Amino acid sequence: MDIATILGIISAFGLVLVAIFMGSGLNVFINIPALMIVVGGTLGVTMINYPLKEVLGVFGIFLKTVLTKNISTTELIKNIMKFAQKSRKEGILALESEVKNVDDVFLVGGVQLSIDGLEPQEINTIMETELEFIKTRHQLGAEIFTTMGTYSPAMGMIGTLIGLVQMLQSMDDPSSIGPAMAVALLTTFYGSIMANILFMPIAGKLRTRSKEETLTKEMTIQGVMSLSNGDNPRIVEQKLNAFMPPNKRETS
Repeated sequence: MDIATILGIISAFGLVLVAIFMGSGLNVFINIPALMIVVGGTLGVTMINYPLKEVLGVFGIFLKTVLTKNISTTELIKNIMKFAQKSRKEGILALESEVKNVDDVFLVGGVQLSIDGLEPQEINTIMETELEFIKTRHQLGAEIFTTMGTYSPAMGMIGTLIGLVQMLQSMDDPSSIGPAMAVALLTTFYGSIMANILFMPIAGKLRTRSKEETLTKEMTIQGVMSLSNGDNPRIVEQKLNAFMPPNKRETS
């Protein structure tokens, strides 16, 4: 679970709510027409940009990103080194029993291709293609949240204009000026909150997690290629450590 994302969302919204309660009640900031304009408008224009399936699926991508822990690079190197040593002693076919105990589906798939006897170049092509599709899915998720973060303030401005028009049309009725002004100001408030505390930070998190996962996948591909080529375990270790910062490299 990504604790930083959860703590960030809770602290950001929490501090805003605390500031609201310190100045007034929460009910002052609840306005149904303003919410309809911003939330409904943002979802609507997002669905104009992307298919409904992609828009609905992006929330699943976000939950998976937050709740799923990335594969540890240290653990990945240890697994590949264990495979390299066993393969060196007993042959590549001996890894068939080892991969059953590994949870990394991408690594298991690559090693299984080696066990099945595919040429290293074919294995590399298959794994690189899968990695490209993973990166594309992640990029689409970040792009959709960025789009929502872009449009939500714009919908807030549209709501502000609606509120101002309503206010100017009813200047002769002082009792109607307040509700119209509330819509005008709260739509901008909702749009800013949604964009700057929710959508844009989530888009940034998705891009960051995508880079982290891409690194582990590239390490995996390098490791599987080394296994397929029958490289010496120490050479395998050096190739994998090249992906790591010097202060995090471990040697056996």
